[in-house]
Amino acid sequence: MVRMETIAFYGAGMLGSAMIRAMLRRGVAVRVWSRTRQKAETLEAEGARAFADPAEAATGADRVHLCLSDDASVDAVVDAALPGIVAAAPIIDHTTVTPQGVVERARRLGEAGYSFLHAPVFMGPPMALEATGVMMVSGDVQLVDRVHAALESMCSDLRYLGERPDAAAIYKLMGNAMILTVVAGINDVLRIGEEQGLSREQVYALFDFYDPCGQIRGRGKRMAGGDYDPVWTVDMAHKDAVLMQTAAHHERLPAVDAVEALLRNVSDRGLGALDLAAVAARR
Repeated sequence: MVRMETIAFYGAGMLGSAMIRAMLRRGVAVRVWSRTRQKAETLEAEGARAFADPAEAATGADRVHLCLSDDASVDAVVDAALPGIVAAAPIIDHTTVTPQGVVERARRLGEAGYSFLHAPVFMGPPMALEATGVMMVSGDVQLVDRVHAALESMCSDLRYLGERPDAAAIYKLMGNAMILTVVAGINDVLRIGEEQGLSREQVYALFDFYDPCGQIRGRGKRMAGGDYDPVWTVDMAHKDAVLMQTAAHHERLPAVDAVEALLRNVSDRGLGALDLAAVAARR
């Protein structure tokens, strides 16, 4: 008879709850702790067991997962749970945290005889429920090999980013920075269109024929490689940013306003004749 795997899961927010439900669907026994006990108890109707004590939740667990809010919450919950965690049970954190926090956590837990990995994700709750989306993991390759199948069952694209323990944390923050930047840009596009009398539906039609991903694959690659030969110069881009501000009747455009100031600074440094990619120049 195959023994059912037992997981201790800490954090029953939107993402954590979806991960837990997906585990339950796969036949995994899940012991749940949440700061808001009601969230953990809600999952009992679907087969999980809720616990009020973090250490008790970890008792008998083959693996420990966390999906919390920040470094402080991860450290506090891990410390409270450690008395119940056996040294053989890997501790896997899916929380978006600082790279420095991951390094310190891995060092501290390693010295205490525990195994720790950071495995943040690019997925929302619906994707987590269906075990789709990207999960990144970094750290000791032998430990990653031990949990590879389990992590792979939680996503559709598992990426190992190397031995550096904080690599996944760095990539997670970079990816989230891209999300924030894109959302801010969409907000500005909507504002410009509305100020010019278009509906939001009409504004969004721009993306039926214009794909901004080309900037990532084209100009972004040039930025990474330091190629600033002019195609669209900093000075011309700055001129267009001012036009955008004017078209919006000088209503606040958070992304455009920030970029306009950046372009002005780059031009003042004598780089105005270079390509827009030169915003990445470090001289």
